[in-house]
Amino acid sequence: MDAAIEAFIDEIPVGVMGTVRKDGQPRLSTVYYLRDGDRLLISTESKRGKARDVERTGRASLCVQGMAKPFPFVTVEGPATVLRSGIGDITARVFSHVLGQPVDPQTDEALAAVDRVIIEITAQRTYGAYLETTG
Repeated sequence: MDAAIEAFIDEIPVGVMGTVRKDGQPRLSTVYYLRDGDRLLISTESKRGKARDVERTGRASLCVQGMAKPFPFVTVEGPATVLRSGIGDITARVFSHVLGQPVDPQTDEALAAVDRVIIEITAQRTYGAYLETTG
């Protein structure tokens, strides 16, 4: 990702994630996320459809949209996976980004007890209108 895309994505902690249902129909879900290099990290529950879709297909996309005119957006597509171990720090970072205040990490066991996982999307393709001059 180039610096302008990274800066835009870093400003907004919520986006719309796209996956494909088992029957081939699209699924869109509003999610909270954090960018870490070329990865987008999304906290969710393993029983959610989006997590099951990612486990089945290994792909996902995330669209991030600005709320001010001209309503810029960036879509990131790529391979995706569901992470269940080593996610304490990641989960805390996602929630800190969303809440705007520090959140203490939990253990993998504590997160598993409340069914939390991390969906990781690795940016393979990015596109959109993210600069005000592109309208």
